[in-house]
Amino acid sequence: MVMEKNYKDTLNLPQTDFPMKGNLSEREPRQLERWENEKIYHKMVENRSESKRYILHDGPPYANGSLHLGTILNKILKDIVVKYKNMSGFRCEYVPGWDCHGLPIELGVEKKLGPKKRTMQPVEIRGECRQHAMHFVDIQREEFKRLGVLGRWEKPYITMSNDYEASIAAEFGKFVESGSLYKGKRPIYWCASCKTALAEAEVEYGDHKSPSIYVKFKLLDDDVLRKEWNLGKENIYLVIWTTTPWTIPANLAIALNPDLHYVAVGVDGEVWVLAEGLLDSVMKATGRSYSTIVGKPQAKELEHKRCKHPLIDRNSLIILGEHVNLEAGTGAVHTAPGHGQEDFDIGQKYGLDILAPIDDAGRFTAECRIPWLEGQFVEDANKPIIEKLKELGALIATHEIVHSYPHCWRCKKPIIFRVTDQWFISMEKNSLRKEALSAIERVQWIPPWGKQRISGMIAARPDWCISRQRLWGVPVIALVCEACGTSHTTKALVDRAVVLFKEEGADAWFSHPASDFKPDDFKCPSCGEARKFGKEPDILDVWFDSGVSYAAVMENQEGIKEQIDLYLEGSDQHRGWFHTALLTSIETRHRAPYKRVLTHGFVVDGQGRKYSKSAQNYVPPDKLIKEHGAEILRLWVAAEDYRDDIRFSDEILKRCIEAYRKLRNTARYILGNLGDFDPNRDMLSSRNMEEIDRFALALLKRLKCRVLDSYENFEFHQIFHALNRFCTVEMSSFYLDILKDRLYTEKKDGKLRRSAQSALWRIIHAMTRLMTPVFSFTADEIWSSMPHLEADEQFVFLADMPKIGEIDESLIARWERLMKLRETALAALEKARAEKFIGNSLAARLLIECDDETRKFLESFGAGLNDLFIVSGVDFAPAAGSYVVAHEEIAGLKISVEKALGEKCERCWKYSITVGENAVHPTICSRCAGVLS
Repeated sequence: MVMEKNYKDTLNLPQTDFPMKGNLSEREPRQLERWENEKIYHKMVENRSESKRYILHDGPPYANGSLHLGTILNKILKDIVVKYKNMSGFRCEYVPGWDCHGLPIELGVEKKLGPKKRTMQPVEIRGECRQHAMHFVDIQREEFKRLGVLGRWEKPYITMSNDYEASIAAEFGKFVESGSLYKGKRPIYWCASCKTALAEAEVEYGDHKSPSIYVKFKLLDDDVLRKEWNLGKENIYLVIWTTTPWTIPANLAIALNPDLHYVAVGVDGEVWVLAEGLLDSVMKATGRSYSTIVGKPQAKELEHKRCKHPLIDRNSLIILGEHVNLEAGTGAVHTAPGHGQEDFDIGQKYGLDILAPIDDAGRFTAECRIPWLEGQFVEDANKPIIEKLKELGALIATHEIVHSYPHCWRCKKPIIFRVTDQWFISMEKNSLRKEALSAIERVQWIPPWGKQRISGMIAARPDWCISRQRLWGVPVIALVCEACGTSHTTKALVDRAVVLFKEEGADAWFSHPASDFKPDDFKCPSCGEARKFGKEPDILDVWFDSGVSYAAVMENQEGIKEQIDLYLEGSDQHRGWFHTALLTSIETRHRAPYKRVLTHGFVVDGQGRKYSKSAQNYVPPDKLIKEHGAEILRLWVAAEDYRDDIRFSDEILKRCIEAYRKLRNTARYILGNLGDFDPNRDMLSSRNMEEIDRFALALLKRLKCRVLDSYENFEFHQIFHALNRFCTVEMSSFYLDILKDRLYTEKKDGKLRRSAQSALWRIIHAMTRLMTPVFSFTADEIWSSMPHLEADEQFVFLADMPKIGEIDESLIARWERLMKLRETALAALEKARAEKFIGNSLAARLLIECDDETRKFLESFGAGLNDLFIVSGVDFAPAAGSYVVAHEEIAGLKISVEKALGEKCERCWKYSITVGENAVHPTICSRCAGVLS
């Protein structure tokens, strides 16, 4: 009897609840809620309670404003490390933190309070700052959690907590005790807009337009030179050049280099002295020409002679300094010891005064001795100073130039160099610089260039200015003698403050009288006064706050005394957190706080331009997450090489979405074909599996090796590319494509199908664990959809990373050779398909012309060769006809396409001469008929 049947119903078609579309923006919040309810982070850590610890210390982001892509990049990289380390057998906790003190918060509060601030007590203003910071801690905490970042979010560390502020004070006390802390006058970066000193890490360089002027200083004490040069009444001038005319009132000297050659030249009836190597460039820049060289004085001859200041009734001393060079200017350097580090240093050598006639707001004081300048802002003073120099005949030339100039990183305005009384940590007193440079050599820097970067910064940096003239922060714990006005501190004074800070926080400094902190035996070392003291008004540099986080958090809160395994931040932290953490730890513990430091670049757009809110290239991260889901941002982070600047654009986002789609489709296909598979019951051992399935598992082992090695070496972009290639090339384009016939048409519980399913289960089980640190949402979704062994963990985050095992390289080599030969067959089929000779490749039969060795190799695959090429027949015969493709590398190998023999099977769609042989199922092939019987 002939059976009429819908043979589609007899196929083992994929069945899974795992959807094709991710709908990530809708699904992810539900997953996050489940993770939180199930306390996944805590279970992950508790699962490793007996394991060796791996410590990643979170650098605190600033609690001001919402997240940007750079912060997102940083947090996802950390999350990848934490999840991987836990899944690879370590106990790796993640304690997130926030930096809560500092100027941006204080300025934000000032703006909100307006005139009301003037009526408020310091503690009240600090309370407003605390609320402001906590508001953004809460916002950023939810934003970080939305990214799928697991951590101890319910109990982070914040630098404004009582215990943290007490730790800051305690660490400050160690510098007091060691003697490396001092108060003195030094040139520092000063922001007139923010009215505070700045650390080097708070300065960024950008283009600035400045006046460039050449000025004459009349030489006094010139009798010997006049006689030597046979001069009459001509005046002799030293010519200087500067781009900061506002510093001319503070000029006390002119510096020459003792190793440079100088010339005295006649110009318009005057004699100008300048460096011989710069003579032509100065003449060109000033539009002048010299008539003759009247002499060649040695710099040493001019030392200690005097010049007349062009604006003030004061002389300027001629001094010598090796910092003078021929890179620009005249070789005679205008020196104002109150407005520059080199000027200050050389001024100290020659006993010059420290003149900086500028107030906190950058306005001239009466000390400048020029009445018409008093009260003017320094930048505004440039123009009248230039006009006055011109009026007095001292100005030779003026131009405008655009050059790189330091700006305040907060208000973005140009800064000034200014000598003020500040608190400093000495880089030399206890060999801090030397020890720090030595410790850098024992740290692993990722990438390696980080070592040279931070070494150069440490080697060149001046003493660390740790005081700030603001209110919101931890105070410099020192008392001010009311009798003589000097400030002093002792370890005992700091210890008393620490006790109060533990109870009340640093607000105690502003709410308690000085007597509550003063030890009984405290006296002013300067004048001997022991009774009347006020409190130091300055606060500590916020970089000191975060710099001692290893002590406040890791040691005091977490009880970890050893070096931290990993610091991971952006490359700007070589002069920020990495830098200050190193200095504080070296001074107090005589070792670096970390074993290794990993740095990533900045986020830029597709053209390499800065990606920022102020630019047209900016898209708010919350909008990206709402549209595409956090998983796409995690993929973007993993796909880019973080060691360089990381590009982000619409085009890059589209590529990430497409890559994610391919990965998801691969997972869905595998899950669909495991719908009836129970690994506890149906799993075959590898020795009982088909050869191609064992090959797929060999490829899986190679994937494990590559991915696990990349995790260990922090090369996360290699993980993405390995997974992407495995899914798209090795699985979808080869193995899964070939597997369809066996999965769909073979006996449901037969050995051939179970062999394929056993391989697929092993692949998805291992691949899901490998991808979990990066693709956390998708891995969790896959894990929830797949069949499990009874011993499997409920959540993928609690599972172990897969073991690699021995890789059968000979098996891989054999099948990779076949894959290369297969490429020629696919090219021939594509040629026939393009010319409409065939439609589906199953309508084709291949003729293979090759040498005996190649034929023997292909024949070793037996009857399965048809399935490997996905055709209905393969014969070894001369390749002929219109659809012939020769192998590019193997001479004599050609493959041509012919029509398949026989009829099309209604069930498997292969062509076979056996269709019609079965009386019950006349429209299907004998293979399918056998399955159905």
